[in-house]
This record gives sequence, structure tokens and C-alpha cells, in this order.
Amino acid sequence: MIVDDQYYDLIIIGTGAGGGTIAAKIAPTGKKILILERGNFLPKEDENSNATEVFRKERYRAHEQWYDSSGEPFRPQTNYWVGGNTKLYGAALLRMRERDFEHVKHQDGISPEWPLKYPDFEPYYTEAEKLYDVHGKQGDDPTEPQRSEAYPYPPVSHEARMQSVCDRISKQGLHPFYLPLGLKLSEDDPTKNGCTRCKTCDGFPCKIDAKADAEVEGIIPALKFPHVTIKTEAKVVCLHTSPSGKEVKTVEAEIGGQSYLFFGDMVVLSCGAVNSAALLLRSANELHPNGLANSSDLVGRNFMKQLMTAMVQLSPPLNPTVFQKTICVHDFYWGEPEFPYPMGHIQNTGNILQDMIIKEAPPFLSLLATLMPGFGLRQLASHSIGWWLQTEDLPEPNNRVRVLGDKLYLDYTPNNLEAHDRLIYRWMDVLKVVDQTTVENSVFGRGIYPRSETPLEVVANQSGTCRFGSDPTTSVLDINCRTHDLDNLYVVDASFFPSSSAVSPALTIIANALRVGDHLIERLN
Repeated sequence: MIVDDQYYDLIIIGTGAGGGTIAAKIAPTGKKILILERGNFLPKEDENSNATEVFRKERYRAHEQWYDSSGEPFRPQTNYWVGGNTKLYGAALLRMRERDFEHVKHQDGISPEWPLKYPDFEPYYTEAEKLYDVHGKQGDDPTEPQRSEAYPYPPVSHEARMQSVCDRISKQGLHPFYLPLGLKLSEDDPTKNGCTRCKTCDGFPCKIDAKADAEVEGIIPALKFPHVTIKTEAKVVCLHTSPSGKEVKTVEAEIGGQSYLFFGDMVVLSCGAVNSAALLLRSANELHPNGLANSSDLVGRNFMKQLMTAMVQLSPPLNPTVFQKTICVHDFYWGEPEFPYPMGHIQNTGNILQDMIIKEAPPFLSLLATLMPGFGLRQLASHSIGWWLQTEDLPEPNNRVRVLGDKLYLDYTPNNLEAHDRLIYRWMDVLKVVDQTTVENSVFGRGIYPRSETPLEVVANQSGTCRFGSDPTTSVLDINCRTHDLDNLYVVDASFFPSSSAVSPALTIIANALRVGDHLIERLN
């Protein structure tokens, strides 16, 4: 065991949307900060934009094995790099709706009330949008929450085919709006260095750092300060408490085959909802036999990942769009007259490229692709538009992270399924109207809509596992995301969510990290 001879004001474990953001927030204070990341800096290389390397060969995906509730192994779709999962995310950065923070009745149960409400997060959403270069337009989203300021940057414009789709959706009485995106983009001045609106954004790393991820907006700015240190390929394996058991005394990490101990006043855990819970459980000791911060027996429980379906709109008109991820629809977010329960969120995906189809497309389309030569694959890709449909899944104590020996188990049974099914079929009805055409003799007829539900291995929108609240018997964290059981331990990722909502969690994670950052700055001072 090697004992580090430095003493830190703050140790941050993980560099994703939570850890990277809180590092950027606290770095200017002059406090001595150590950042521990189990991955390395993602290399800038030609393979960054190669669909075969990224999707079919899974070049950047973690080489790790988890287990489902029946003990079957699977490889999680997660990424261990500086910047965490934001290195390959689609950069969709949306606020939760005001009602998402309230007690909401769903067809399949209750989405619980948050201890803090939208007004508590609103100023931090505004700060987060500025920090992560969010482009959007106020006023078009029928569910849009109140805003104190407009978006910091104008919306990412629709290309011609996407504008045509928007117009046809609008003619049905719906309200498509510009998807809020975190990009370093200046459409008014193309001479500025930044986003080029390429076809390899969603699901790809950005070689030119034009996507607003947690490395670009969090870690790199933080490392400009001399008192901030990062250690990469440093896998934290245990948090050791003081003899009283009331605080974390040391952080143990494996680096280059050696075990290291690091000392600090405050510790922020930001490894994602699955790995943060797993680390707390693996850190059990005599004073905390069920794992750290687990007097409530809630660490790892209430895991959520949203119900997500990928749908492909395969239709007669050619789709020459280069950057297509610009449309969002919330008309069914809270349901509709025939189904007065929340249904969810719709956004389009990045481009469906020829080399992605066999690996990533829905089963019907993948099967069709295997029977086609290269020209046929190009035809499929050039007539396709991708859509993500997301529905809130509800917290369930038996949906949980468990640790047995060295194995990590993820027990998960989806719920709220009827709401998601209704969203799927309602959206198919919308697309059928969009695709009504006079084109004759088209190989695609009037439109085909193959789809696939995301399997357990897809954990990009993971949340829950360490919910926050005021009662130590029903929550793991207090309202500042400090653990009830240990005075100097904070969890700053999507673990703190009491409910998942239907929008992607990234912006709420970022906003909360900024909020907790203010609290920590006050406490450190």
C-alpha cells in the first residue's frame, strides 16, 4: 500500500456530468483538489468518427462484465473516460418539467415528489446552460418550464428534410420544437472554430472538442489551476472511514497494479448511479456492515433507466441531412385525452449511417441489412430518420444494484409499460401522416417503422440508487446530497434522483452539481 503524502481539501471520484462540473465549479476557489478517474483521456484519432470502430467494434465501450438478476453476464453500455458517459452522449440538454418535481400519478403507479422543487434548480439550470453552451429556443415547447433567462445560444437550425418533417408534424396540430443541444457551434460565423455539424455526433466522441462534454467544459478548465490534480487509470475500490465511522478518512485506489491511499477533508462520489452505489456497498466495514451510507437499506435500490425505444422512420423521400438531431416533441409528455397519464419524450437521433445498421438498428432493419449488398445498405441509410422515445420508469425498491464478492448485479424489471407502448403507437400514427406521399413505385411504400427497445445493458440514463431527502430512514442523502450517515461524503451524479422524469438526465445532473458546489464552497471556506 502506497500512502500519498499530500492532503487534499476535496477528492472527486469520477469525471462525468457530476464530477467534471463540480470540479470546474470549485477549482477557482484555490482549494486543493484531487480528481480520480478510472479511465484515461479519450484519444483524438481517426477512429473517433468511424462508425464501424465506434458501433460494430465498440472501440470506446468499457470492457467489463455485470450480471442480471438471474446471474447471466452482460457487458454494460458504459464508458470509462475522462468526461464519463458524456464523451459519447448526444448532447441533448433539457430541463425537467416543473411537474416532474411533484407527486405525479402514472398509469402504473406514483412518481414521488422531490424534496426540492423546480424553482430551487432554476438558477442552476440557467448556469448549466451557459457552462455547457446550450442552444435552444424559448416558447415553442408546450411543456416548457418557467425560465429566468433565454437560452444562451440560438437553436441549432433544421436542415431541409428535417424542416419538412417539422412542418408535417405541425400540420397535425402538434408542436415540434428545437432540441436543446450543448455544442460549440456558431452558425452565424462559420469561420469560428467549433462544431461543423458533422454526421458523426450522437454516440461518437468529438475529435475537435466541439461537443459540450464534461471533459471539455469541466475537467480541462479545472486543470488550468495549479492546485487541481487528476490521476487517470485510477480505479477507486474502497472508502475507508475514521474510527468513529462518521466520516471518510481515506480513499483507496488501484493505479498501475498498486494500491494507493489518499487523504482529504471532503469526498465527492460521482461514478454514475450504478457504480456509486456499488462502491458504497463494497466499502462495508464493522461500523457499516451493509455498506457506507446505508443505514436506510436504500443504497442501490430504486434504480431507474427510463423506458427507451429506438425507432427508424424508413420512408420514400431521400434524407440528405448531415446533422439531423434537431427535433423534439412533447405533446404527449403528460398524456392525451384518451390516456390522462404521462407518456413521455420524443427526439430524433443522430444520423443512421450505413456501417451502424447491422449492429445498432432494430431487428427487422438489421435482418434486412444482412440480406442486402453495399448499395442496398446505402439506400436504407439514405431514406432513414432515427427517433428516440423515452418514458419515465417508476422507482421500485427491488430494481437495484447488488454486490456479491467481486460481481456487480443489476436487478431490473421494467414498469410503466403501457404508457410507453401508447407513446410508440401514437408516434407511429404521426409518422404515417408525415410520410403520406404521391411518390409511386417506391420500394418503401408509405413508410416502415421498425423499432427496438433498449436492453438492460443500455444504462446511459441511469438514475436513483441513492435518493435524496430530509428523512434518513427513507433517503440516503440530505438535500445537499451529503450522506446522512457520513459527514464529509457527497454523491453528485444521477444517484440522487427520487424519480427519473422522461427527459435525459444530463442537464439536471449538471445543474445539481453546480448547486452542491455552492454548498461545498461555503463549507470549505
